[in-house]
Amino acid sequence: MKVIVIGGGPAGMMAAISSAENGNEVILLEKMQSLGRKLLITGKGRCNITSSLDMQDFIKNTPGNGMFLYSCYQNFTNQDIIKFLKQQGLEVKEERGNRIFPITDKSQDVLKCFTKRLKELNVQIYYNSKVEQIIVEDIEKSNIKQVIGVKVNDKIINADKIILATGGKSYPLTGSTGDGYNLAKSLGHTITNIKPSLVPLESYNKEICKELQGLSLRNSEIKLIDLENNKIIYEDFGEMLFTHFGVSGPTILSSSAHLVRYKNIDEKLKNRKILLKIDLKPALSEEKLNDRILRDFEQLKNKKFKNSLDKLLPQKLIPIVISKTNINPEKKVNEITKEERKKIIYVLKNFEVEIKGFRPIEEAIITSGGINIKEINPKTMESKLVKGLYFAGEIIDVDSYTGGFNLQIAYSTGYTAGKA
Repeated sequence: MKVIVIGGGPAGMMAAISSAENGNEVILLEKMQSLGRKLLITGKGRCNITSSLDMQDFIKNTPGNGMFLYSCYQNFTNQDIIKFLKQQGLEVKEERGNRIFPITDKSQDVLKCFTKRLKELNVQIYYNSKVEQIIVEDIEKSNIKQVIGVKVNDKIINADKIILATGGKSYPLTGSTGDGYNLAKSLGHTITNIKPSLVPLESYNKEICKELQGLSLRNSEIKLIDLENNKIIYEDFGEMLFTHFGVSGPTILSSSAHLVRYKNIDEKLKNRKILLKIDLKPALSEEKLNDRILRDFEQLKNKKFKNSLDKLLPQKLIPIVISKTNINPEKKVNEITKEERKKIIYVLKNFEVEIKGFRPIEEAIITSGGINIKEINPKTMESKLVKGLYFAGEIIDVDSYTGGFNLQIAYSTGYTAGKA
């Protein structure tokens, strides 16, 4: 069988490998000058390959249609991708948060494993090859169409099977510009609403965030709250980062995956008042935090308030926290009242940032939305509308949190589409 894979990201490469291993003649079409450009920037260039969690937990960590992936996750697991890389000579390691990375800390080495295997299997790779059209024909005495080839660079390439793995719209410089949506749409497929997911959040408190720019909080607890309904949209513990426009980092990115799905939400949150509450000292109860502050104040009783929080907070945070307490920074520590101490504790446990909206989709790690899953067979990744057309990766309306889950979606759907 002659198979064409459109898109040379992790999903497309895995689909081509899986298909070639099943004895097919495979052509991989990539519109850029090289494969895996988005793979190279994952994990800040280190490539968070997958997670060590049980595959059932992958579904729990996939707010975007996780159950649809059940069969794919069984077909190709996190252990399978680790085994694949080891067979190509690359060892992996586990880090905090169940994250799996290459032992070399280089995403380039992960990409080399894919390209090495593609070469071993004699997969033909055509670069600078943007597909203009997927060609189909009617199946006799049927309402269903059948793929027969593609039009690329004004040439027709015939095929018995086509796997569409062109990615979403995030990081367009890597080639993810939404081309696949148009190709699928032209064949009758529905594209659900495309939004940014795993994306930094903008704040109304830009001056405060700009002052804190670059500050990373490694052990903070966050809550994203809808103030109108007094409802917690998302809560998490871990690392976050202040930026010149607002907030980012792993917990914030994961929170965006929930916020983007929150009822009647828009990208600028004009119809919602969303508050980010940060517990700067989650390991301490209010009582224990009070004891800690009393101990520090006892040692520094003759100092000014503005010079009394060095042991408790990062330097950048101190003036902001003091400002939020409305306590005179020149006041002596031994003059601070019990009520004022309560204010300090409240601010430390409830550091507030008002959320304005999402950063643009171009800055998102992943796209929320895509090919409607109701139009795809979850066991094979084949289109229910067009025989011989398959989908893999981010182009499908599935997405997960950070932590290697989205790359696992790419491998698992790619493998399944290839072997079917």
